[in-house]
Amino acid sequence: MSIAPIQWDHWRSFIAVAEQGSLSAAARVLGLRQPTVSRHIDLLEQSTGTTLFLRSPQGLSLSDIGQQMLPEARAMAASAAALERAASAPVDAARGIVRLSASEVVGAEILPSVLGNLLAIHPALEVELVLSNRNDDLLHREADLAVRMTRPAQTGLVARKIADVRIGLFAHTRYLAARGTPRSVAELAGHVLIGPDRDSVALAALAEAGIARRMVQFRCDRESAQINAIRAGMGIGALQAGIARAAPDLRPVLADRLSFGLECWLVMHADLRNNARVRLVTEYLSAHLPRALKA
Repeated sequence: MSIAPIQWDHWRSFIAVAEQGSLSAAARVLGLRQPTVSRHIDLLEQSTGTTLFLRSPQGLSLSDIGQQMLPEARAMAASAAALERAASAPVDAARGIVRLSASEVVGAEILPSVLGNLLAIHPALEVELVLSNRNDDLLHREADLAVRMTRPAQTGLVARKIADVRIGLFAHTRYLAARGTPRSVAELAGHVLIGPDRDSVALAALAEAGIARRMVQFRCDRESAQINAIRAGMGIGALQAGIARAAPDLRPVLADRLSFGLECWLVMHADLRNNARVRLVTEYLSAHLPRALKA
């Protein structure tokens, strides 16, 4: 298929419509008028000579060709964003944009306090935080730097171990006062346990500790919901010890029997090793993040 040159704005509208499912929602996300987005899609379909979206009363859905094009369009978007970040400060390491990827827990619970000091020291620096566990976001240049709890196996990435993170069971003092503190894994059966729903990795870790899924009374795969449930005094759940330390009302449960560790890594694309701005953030996180993660 021969495709005539297409403006980047048209591809950006294509991605937004694919992700939002309607022209109006895509227009809101892009800050454009709906007729403008509709015109972009029409011109894109004319240029490619194919139907990219299937229209229905429920909205727009990608055609087979549209589904094939979406990953390439996203890759183009990531490259454009990386180019913008690279051009944002060609000389000054403390000026411009660094896009940082982290897990939901680390990104929401740990990084804000650490990054606050960094931005106070370097007011011309900008940090974009994306919550993700995918190493693909680095390979596709959707992020410059990532905090990961496993060492990446993909080639093309550079990783630095910065900390060991301990995870154990914790509960609110209010819950323990009302229900008692279990003294063995067997006694957990008489308590409200908080944990994963369908997360196979997390479920396997619990099973290895002798906790079956059926024992978990409150199940959710969003770790932020689990953490808030523990803080609310709902029951007993797994938590990073560093996060629990910041909550005076949380107490460890079976700390001598049920705990395990994760490694924390800073990861970047190999091409960014000599990027002064990314190196600045990397060195800062290497110096300050371990303290925030420490039990």
